[in-house]
This record gives sequence, C-alpha cells and structure tokens, in this order.
Amino acid sequence: MTPLDPPQPPPAPRAKRMAAFSVHLLTAAGVGIALLSMLEAVREHWAAMFGWLGLALVIDGIDGPLARRFEVRRLQPDWDGDVLDLVVDFVTYVFVPAYAITASGLLMPIAAPILGVGIVISSALYFADRKMKTADNHFRGFPALWNAAAFYLFLLHPPPIVASIGIAALIVLTFVPINVLHPVRVARFRKFNLTLIAIWAVLAIYVIKRHFEVPAPVTVTLCAIAIYIGAADAAIRLIRRIRPQ
Repeated sequence: MTPLDPPQPPPAPRAKRMAAFSVHLLTAAGVGIALLSMLEAVREHWAAMFGWLGLALVIDGIDGPLARRFEVRRLQPDWDGDVLDLVVDFVTYVFVPAYAITASGLLMPIAAPILGVGIVISSALYFADRKMKTADNHFRGFPALWNAAAFYLFLLHPPPIVASIGIAALIVLTFVPINVLHPVRVARFRKFNLTLIAIWAVLAIYVIKRHFEVPAPVTVTLCAIAIYIGAADAAIRLIRRIRPQ
C-alpha cells in the first residue's frame, strides 16, 4: 500500500494573494522611479534626481516589512522577492548614481569613465557575494551605497582629483573586510542608530530642496553621521581591544 498523500491546505483567499502581489508591484515600482531619476540626471537636474532616488529609498525601506506582514513568500511563491529586490537595488543604489558621478563633471575627466565602469562592476560582484553581510547584520566592505556616495560628492564638491581618489578608494573598500553598520538591522544601539537615520533623512531632504546650498552646520552633521555609520564598528572593536580587562 502506498501512503496517502497529506491533505493540501485550502488555497488562500484571492484578496490575500492580491495584497501579497501588490507588495511585489511596490518593489518593482522602484525601477520605474529609477528611470525617472535617470531622466533627471541626463538633464543635469541633480536635485530632482536625488529626490526620486530618495523615494526609491523609502520604498526599499518599507517593502520588506510589508512582505512579511502580507506573507508574500507563502502566498506568491512563484515570484522571488529577493531577486526582485536585488534588481531594483542595483539600478537605484548603483547604476543611476554611477551615471551621475561619471557625468557630473566633479571627477577628473580622464578618470570619470574608468571609475564609472569600476563602480558598476565592483557593485555587481558585491551584490553576488553570499558573504556581503556578517552574522550580526553589518555589511562586509563598502556596501555599494553609491547613491549616498554621489549625495556626499555633490554636497561637498571637492576638487576633482580629491573626488576621483575618494571614489577609487570606495571601489577598493568594496572588497576590504571592514564592517559597515546597517542602521536598521544591527541590534546594538538600534534606537540611537534609527534616530540618527531620521535626522539624516530630514537634513537630506533640506539639502535637496536647497539644491545643495546649505549652511556649514548641516554639512558637518551629515558628514558626522556618515563617519559614524562607516566607522562605529571599528571604533567599538578598538575600544574593546585596548580597554583594561
């Protein structure tokens, strides 16, 4: 005798399946926003470009919790949300910002196309790295946040040679095993980290509305937050190493 097949659960209600699929649609909307952002970049409307990239960042921040809330993985198993998220992240975090960095005129002309190619290739490899995150949810290496790198490039407007060296350094740091804070998923100091991100978001909106013409204290605050995100884990490890037991 062959054992009876286990009973199959009844299909989920259509409304729940549609709600789950709507989360995939929300995520996929990010590539449409990326196109709008690219159109603004081509016109050199840089503030508008960053505005669209900011909207994509908001969607990226909320689609994960929504996917868990509406049980997307269970109710829509034929669509891989992780793959979809990576596709959207690549165009919004990497490709559009790489174009802006390359075409902005802020880099040395001879270096700009080379660095642009370096950005997209290094980021493609980073996105495919199965060890891109540590066990405690830090990013390993510079996490291909080229939208943020482009934002600070336009904010600080350094000399072209300094900007070019800085971009080259970030490309190299993509492959260096440093830990970079994920301010949402890292448990340590999460409330403090989320507060900093909220402050950063408010100031970034202000910067974009002012077309990057802002008082020095705003720039200093934004730079301090960026340094904290990039160096907090290394600083904590150093303190623990030298602190007397």
